[in-house]
Amino acid sequence: MVGRSALPVYGCRYSRKDYTQPQLFARFVLRQLLRTDYRGVVTLVGEWSELRQTLGLSKVPHYSSLAYASRRILAGADKKGLSVTSRRRLSNEPAPLA
Repeated sequence: MVGRSALPVYGCRYSRKDYTQPQLFARFVLRQLLRTDYRGVVTLVGEWSELRQTLGLSKVPHYSSLAYASRRILAGADKKGLSVTSRRRLSNEPAPLA
């Protein structure tokens, strides 16, 4: 899994440690792939037991956990020099009008 090699396990040493950043990133990618919102991904993960097992989830996160994690992950990518085009694609930002 790409998230395991690119992200630290937890975003903060004081986190509750319910979900790892790679687990949250996998759901973030799934949201982009399926072109759905955070609630849609939570519903899908809740109904798909094989996916939960593959991601190593014992419970399904609230959609806000995914939203906060995506902001944190994109902010980290920004610090590492991710291009504006890539950030826009990941966050669904519209392209600026010319």
